[in-house]
Formats: sequence, structure tokens, C-alpha cells
Amino acid sequence: MINTKTIYLSLGSNLGDKFNNLQDALFLLHKEAGDIISISNVYQTPAWGFDGDDFLNACICLETNLSPSCLLDRIFKVETELGRDRSNNGGYQSRTVDIDILYYEHQIISTENLTVPHPKLQERRFVLKPLAEIAPQFYHPIINKDTRNLLQECRDRSKVEQIPQLLCKDRETLLSQINLIAFEGNIGAGKTSLCKRIGQDYNAKLVLERFDDNPFLPKFYEDQNRYAFPLEMAFLADRYQQYTDDTSQYDLFKDFMVADYDIYKSLIFAKTTLQQEEYNLYRKMFHLMYKEVKSPDVYVYLYQNTERLLENIKKRGREFEKNITGDYLEKINRSYFDFIKGSPERNNLVIDISEIDFVNQEKDYELIMNKLQKYIISLSF
Repeated sequence: MINTKTIYLSLGSNLGDKFNNLQDALFLLHKEAGDIISISNVYQTPAWGFDGDDFLNACICLETNLSPSCLLDRIFKVETELGRDRSNNGGYQSRTVDIDILYYEHQIISTENLTVPHPKLQERRFVLKPLAEIAPQFYHPIINKDTRNLLQECRDRSKVEQIPQLLCKDRETLLSQINLIAFEGNIGAGKTSLCKRIGQDYNAKLVLERFDDNPFLPKFYEDQNRYAFPLEMAFLADRYQQYTDDTSQYDLFKDFMVADYDIYKSLIFAKTTLQQEEYNLYRKMFHLMYKEVKSPDVYVYLYQNTERLLENIKKRGREFEKNITGDYLEKINRSYFDFIKGSPERNNLVIDISEIDFVNQEKDYELIMNKLQKYIISLSF
């Protein structure tokens, strides 16, 4: 059995997207150092020891099997990955993220690179306040007083103000705060592949569009004017049934739902393919059927340029898609953007994927997830 150690860390940021910096730091610490057991609230505090923007600060309890020196190396790795510049060691300065080891069990450590307990712990209200939330009775092994007493006796009277936003220990926990995320995009954008990967990585229930058996689809690509209306009506009925069934049946073993389409996709495509009189009738039917259907909490549109879309469509080799034209795809893209602009009340996120390959490149997939993460965090501010 691995012998884990309980440690306490403080985290701070006063550069860039401060809250997201702290959130990224927690995700990386969870990955690199150990299991995060508890997280304090986040506090806004003035810069300590130098002139700079206010900090956001928090403390965490973490269980690790790393030695103190190994843990310090992992912390430096996380700080560097998040843009911390340690080239100027002449004193305090602004930083994207600052992570300090406060306690490593009850050990007293004094080496050239590490001193534990942190030598200024008892002097800093911005550390003691969040630490008192998660370790109120933890005794300082040198001063022999617990965190509550250290806070009461601290002479630092700097303002420490709690903010309402809460940090999550991992991305799965963050995503689980959203009930339904819908990814939309043009034909061949890769939304289904992305949803399947997210479902696998973050324990999400998949809500995937099923349309291969639509009898009008192959005919539509051969003669759009003739088969547009029956095609869209068939999609309307199928999507209504699928979407209501899939989103109303909760899976107790899944944390949230991720869909590769949204209910308004029907209107967007119908507006592109139908004549005005047909569209007017179609729209009436749509609103009658969909007025009680659940809307996504976050709507993500994956924009892909027409050239890449045509390449992707050709690669997947569906016979009935071979007659899709660039002009048709351009019309769909414009219709999506018109819909997004006309729906400011929705939580819309547009991601340009024209120059990335999130299916085959891990860094590009992580880029998508980082953008989604930041957007979800922004909704709470």
C-alpha cells in the first residue's frame, strides 16, 4: 500500500485571467501531485510586499506520495506551464500563479530550496483565512498553535474579501455543473467525434443525432428543390422524438449530458433549404413541437471553413454526401451565425476550428476544452 502524505498548499494569482489561472493550477496539481481532498473559498486581497494588482488566493489540502523535493519540482513544473516567470528573483512581483507548500504533514524541513512550514505563514492573513476553512485545528509544528489561533493573532490587517466563485478539483467536476452542453457545427465539422471523446473523458451521457435511416436524405442531395420539405419534416419528427427521449431520461451514473446537435438545428437547416412559404409553415410546426423541449445550458458552435468541411466530408466517404457543394455549406454557416446573433439570451460560444485538428492532435483537443472551461467559469462571474 502506498503511504500517502497530507499536505497544505496556498495558491495565488494577480496576472491575466486570475480565477482561471487558479483553476488550471488545481487541475494540473490533481494530475501531477496527488488527490485534492479539500479546497477553500477564493479571496481577493491586495498585493503583499509590493505594488501590484489585487490577488486571488486560496488554499488546498492534497494527499500525495511524492517526497517534499519531488513535490516542489512538480509545483515548479505547474507554475512554469501556466506562465510563471522566475527569472527575476530580486523580490516580490506579479505572477500568473504562485504555489507555496505550507505544511508537509507535521514535518520540519530546512534545505537550500525548501523551508516547511512556510516561514511567513503566520504573518499572512490572505493565507491564514482560507487555510482556517480547511485546516482550522492543524497545529504549526514549530509555533505549536493551530490555524485559528494564528489567524486571531496575525498582525496583518490587509483586507481579505471572499468572492462567490468556487474552484473545482478537476475538469469533470467543473463540467458536471452544467446539465447539458450542445455542440453544433456544419456538416463535417467533427462535432460527433468531439462529443464522443468528451463523453469518454468526463463521464458524460451522449445525446447523438441519429439520421442515417432518413429515406429522403440521399434523394435531397440529388434534387434539393423536390425533396427539401419532406426531408426537413422527417428530421423534425425524428429530432423531436430523439431529443425529448434522450434529454428527459437521466442517467444516474453520468455527470452531465453532451449533445452533437441542438433542437434549433431544424430551423437553421430548414431556413437554408426551404422556399419562404414552406419555411413559414415549417416554423409554425417547429414551435408547436419544441416549446417544451429542453434547451442546452451551453451552446458551442464549431466553425469550420468550407474548404476543410469539403475535405472532411470526402474523407468520411458517405455516398449520399458526395453531391454537397461549397455554396450549400456557406449558406448553412451563415444561417448558424444569424441564429447565434439573434439569440443573445443563450449561452453561445463560437470556436474557430479551421486551423486545428482536435481529432488527431491532443493539443488541439485540449485547446477546445480550455476554451469551454473558461467560458463555463465566466458564466459564474
